[in-house]
Amino acid sequence: MTHEARLTATIQRLGHQGDGIADGPLFAPRTLPGETVSGIRDGNQLTDIRIETPSEARVQAPCRHYKSCGGCQLQHAADDFVADWKVGIVQSALSAQGLTADFRPIHTSPPQSRRRATLSVRRTKKGAMAGFHGRASDVITQIPDCQLLSPELIAAIPVAEELAMVGASRKAPLSVTVTLSEVGLDVLVANGKPLDGQLRIDLARIVDAHGLARLSWEDELIGMEQPPTQPSGPAHVCPPPGAFLQATRDGEAALLAAVEEAVGRAKRVVDLFAGCGTFSLPLARNAEVHAVEGERPMLAALDLGWRQAKGLKKVTTETRDLFRNPLLPVDLNPFGEEYDAAVIDPPRAGAEAQSVQLVAAKTPSIAYVSCNPVTFARDAKILVDGGYQLNWVQVVDQFRWSSHTELAASFTYVG
Repeated sequence: MTHEARLTATIQRLGHQGDGIADGPLFAPRTLPGETVSGIRDGNQLTDIRIETPSEARVQAPCRHYKSCGGCQLQHAADDFVADWKVGIVQSALSAQGLTADFRPIHTSPPQSRRRATLSVRRTKKGAMAGFHGRASDVITQIPDCQLLSPELIAAIPVAEELAMVGASRKAPLSVTVTLSEVGLDVLVANGKPLDGQLRIDLARIVDAHGLARLSWEDELIGMEQPPTQPSGPAHVCPPPGAFLQATRDGEAALLAAVEEAVGRAKRVVDLFAGCGTFSLPLARNAEVHAVEGERPMLAALDLGWRQAKGLKKVTTETRDLFRNPLLPVDLNPFGEEYDAAVIDPPRAGAEAQSVQLVAAKTPSIAYVSCNPVTFARDAKILVDGGYQLNWVQVVDQFRWSSHTELAASFTYVG
């Protein structure tokens, strides 16, 4: 790499990953629009950045690890700036499809509320160290005062280090996913040594010593003191190890409130990409729900949670790949009795094929939950062109200080 003399640039806007962008384009991490910065060009990146003229939106990062840690991208920006930027991302995505919407005030999860994290853990000569990778780096930054994770997750860091001491190779870091459950820590380990007799003994000792609710090593269950359940309305669900879970309980509650409003008084609801029942089970307090999901173990957890709960209406499940095999109008109007509402919460790829079929079925109300504004806007265009009205959008920021944006939206069929 050849270093050039320092150059000066003015940041024009933020990209979708949270980097500042100057003319060129030239990408400058941890800068803000309107700032004059200097640095050294490395391809289309600006490195060794100095802020020459700071933005009024620039603040001191609340976390002392921010400079070296890659877990957050936007701690240098004021909360109201980040909120406006995230809403703007969704507005821009809709605008690119020729759509507008009524936006509700953004809901942002508080600091130290993340209930799940995947830690990188490496053995060292003296022991082990756990944390997050630095930005675009293999270096692990320790995070004892992380402002993102809940205190209970921070307290789990020594457990992750102990797992590395017995089960990590010297060549590669362990990946330790730690999730808070109602009864303790649910831990999933990847990239560890192959299981043998001694490792099983060591891992069982760690489960017992720390009272872990569950420890899984790759695909194998090592020990379970008691099922690591998550609350879901009046139900309690034990997700499979590593199954998708909303990042914060606060964010999940905000998305659920939006979904419940969009569904309204529906008596029959189809929940598409249902997961372990984040929406299915709370909605079953007032409606019969048919939950459709591609991963059979997640539906098994949902079904068991429903059977063990009291006071819920009927919930049925169906394992189905909704990308390759979306529900058709005949499925959405079973026995001539249509679903009053659909909930759809697809992965980042969105739900293009399923959106086309919802239009064909004329499902009266749709609650759409998305973690990707671009694919959401594409699917919203399909729905609006097919006769739906986009009533409102609620942006939910449960990945605080990151570039990640989530939302819920309400659609009604108007013909």
